[in-house]
Amino acid sequence: MISSNISTIDTAIVIAYLLFVLMLGLWISRKTKTGEDLLLGGRSFGWGLIGLSLFASNISSSSIIALSGAAYKYGIVDSVFEFMSGLPLIIAALIFVPIYLKNKITTIPEFLEKRFDYRSQRFFSIITIITTILIETAGALYAGALVIQVFYPGIDLWVSIFGLSLFAGFYTASGGLKAVVITDAIQAVILILGCSTISYLLFEQYDFSWDKFTSAMPEGHMSLVRPIDDPAIPWPGLMIGVPMLGFWYWSTNQYIVQRVLGAKSINHARWGMIFAGFLKIIPLFIMVIPGAMALGLYPGIEETDSVFPMLMSEILPAGALGFVLAGLVSAIMSSVDSALNSSSSLVIVDFIKPLRPKMSETDVLKYSRVCIIIFMVLAACWAPQIGMFKEIGLWGYLQQMFAIFVPPIVVIFLFGVFYKRGNGNGAIAALVVGTLIGIGIFYCNNFTEYNLHFSMSVGIAFILSAMIFIAVSLSTAPPKLANVKGLVHESKNINLGTENLPWYYNYKHQMIALAALIFTILIWLW
Repeated sequence: MISSNISTIDTAIVIAYLLFVLMLGLWISRKTKTGEDLLLGGRSFGWGLIGLSLFASNISSSSIIALSGAAYKYGIVDSVFEFMSGLPLIIAALIFVPIYLKNKITTIPEFLEKRFDYRSQRFFSIITIITTILIETAGALYAGALVIQVFYPGIDLWVSIFGLSLFAGFYTASGGLKAVVITDAIQAVILILGCSTISYLLFEQYDFSWDKFTSAMPEGHMSLVRPIDDPAIPWPGLMIGVPMLGFWYWSTNQYIVQRVLGAKSINHARWGMIFAGFLKIIPLFIMVIPGAMALGLYPGIEETDSVFPMLMSEILPAGALGFVLAGLVSAIMSSVDSALNSSSSLVIVDFIKPLRPKMSETDVLKYSRVCIIIFMVLAACWAPQIGMFKEIGLWGYLQQMFAIFVPPIVVIFLFGVFYKRGNGNGAIAALVVGTLIGIGIFYCNNFTEYNLHFSMSVGIAFILSAMIFIAVSLSTAPPKLANVKGLVHESKNINLGTENLPWYYNYKHQMIALAALIFTILIWLW
């Protein structure tokens, strides 16, 4: 069904965009003089850049392709991972942003070292690097290569993957986080405009009639709350697994939180996160619903990961196709550059600096760039292997892999800030045993007759990890109160930075508006 109708003008648009990004990265690299410039952009980001960068880094090519494919196959239920992201972003802005910024941490594992000890810091750092490179980065490269193969079928999969990784790795290593955030902001705008074009043209084929569109869908396809045996997201998973995965992603994931750590102030960090929450509502309308629309217009697509590339090829005219393809390439770049930069930050701050505390800024830059190159190669080597998971699709691969590692991480961060009695022994026990439980559940789900949906297995692993954390903490010596001061939640942190601000600048009012919008959508599509 998919035909390659890429024109010369489309190709020229994509090449022009890539050259623009490359030149921008090189220009920013001239101003990248220190390790903090490379890793945190000199802590100079305003709320607009933060919000756009959070959105662009999160909405990778893998997300676009996976969400559209899942909507085609199962319905719009997977959109809850998108428009409900505002809720964990609100929690992050309320609780974690003031703790992170007051302690001036550079990496999220650094918080664990301060709150617990180096064991949980190192273990969590390793887990974060693995998930960032083998899931986020490799997934984005694989999805991007699938798109390139649709429009340029003569290019082998592995050539596309290595080409994309080399390009993103080059400008990330040159310009660091500032290059990542600035290019992300540009890419977010291109991505929204490009996907909106497809959504508009698809809706036009339904005569802009919502009733005509929904009547063409199978029963339950447009519903968010599903039966307990639903293969997409059963209702217990919606209540348990989705919030937990969202909390991990937006509050504890170095890949995402790093640009928040580079904020110029606590207000800009919070405004940026709330702004990202509003932006995250958009994918429901320009990525998820178009995947469902495709079912009524192009039934019978067996490989659902090809739905979005097919829509691009079938409905977009010359010129517009190049623009949208540039947007998709933007998504690839946004994910890969963020992942490479955050992973190099973890290696430098959590592993190399403790061994070489007197490292010069030149050495930090050098080691960071070497790490970026190494991770770029590792992700490119693993990306083709994702093809082994065709049965569950790209979305299934991403979520099942995350479900292995997320539950114990959520436990140690939530209990870390709300349970002062929790100690380092409890944290490392929960991390190690909880991760092993996740691996065991993943194995059973994929290689035995046992089959529990990932969104519910997350809840089981969370409960077991929490029990381990509490039991081990209570059976060993409590932490000294002086050591946890400033690292646990204090009610005064909620109002930090809001003194003497007009009501419309107060993030709490923005937060209420965001929550109200999210629950309105949830009720509308219940």
